[in-house]
Amino acid sequence: MPWHVAETAAGGVVAVALSIAALAAHGSDRDTGAVAAPPTVVIEATRLAFPEPGEFLVEGRAIPAPVRDVEIPAFAIMTHQVGLADYGRCVAAGRCMAADTQARAAAADVPVTGVSYFDALAYAAWLGEATGATWRLPSALEAAAAAGERFSAETFSDAADDPKNPAVAWIRRYREQAASVRAPEPAARPFGSYGVNSLGVADFGGNVWEWTSTCYVRVGFEADRVTERSRTENCRVHVLEGRHRAIMSDFVRDGRSGGCAVGTPPDNLGFRLVQEPDRPGLVGRILGRIAAVLDR
Repeated sequence: MPWHVAETAAGGVVAVALSIAALAAHGSDRDTGAVAAPPTVVIEATRLAFPEPGEFLVEGRAIPAPVRDVEIPAFAIMTHQVGLADYGRCVAAGRCMAADTQARAAAADVPVTGVSYFDALAYAAWLGEATGATWRLPSALEAAAAAGERFSAETFSDAADDPKNPAVAWIRRYREQAASVRAPEPAARPFGSYGVNSLGVADFGGNVWEWTSTCYVRVGFEADRVTERSRTENCRVHVLEGRHRAIMSDFVRDGRSGGCAVGTPPDNLGFRLVQEPDRPGLVGRILGRIAAVLDR
């Protein structure tokens, strides 16, 4: 039933529902503190030749990642990585564990690092309740789209040495572009230290590797490199995107401490989130349920 019909047929019910929703939202703000939604960049729908993340083998020997031609719907992603100060609010609310972070600048200006995949999920859940929106980690594909010209397909396999591999173009382009980006440093740098890409996304490919929702896969191919012989997916290990791609165990907060399945261990593990445009906040969820009742 359309909303204008619902208002006409059951205006009083809707009015009461709006009042309840407003009170609930007010109560939520009171419990979590008013939290403004962080700035986001809309990544328009695009098509990307995407080197799949994971390990790919023929008779036990690593081969270049398969490249898929993928259409990506539009989505909104945080302009900056989640900041240390913002993450600290989640810690203060008792919803997140304190980060293992080494900061050289004011907390408000530095991305949070020293956080695991589980820490990122906890923050996304808290931010959703605090802002009334739905937040989640990007997939590796979405991270690649948001990275734009800074996307690196490099996973330190033999891909870079195979001139027939389409991923080589991405690797070469990234290395050329990276020469103009500040070199990584041990501790996280203030926002903006690594510049903004052509899409308006800040600091991607700096010294913070960003958790994604994409699980680790290990695929065995036949000699033709097309026919899959085996595929193992391990969702206790996830992909990180950054100056190069890495695979990390979900509980790890410091890549140098171990748990890195593939790739050179990153120094700083952080994240940024995608905001879901198609899922309503608290008020929308309440009104949606009432609309469903009125439709019966």
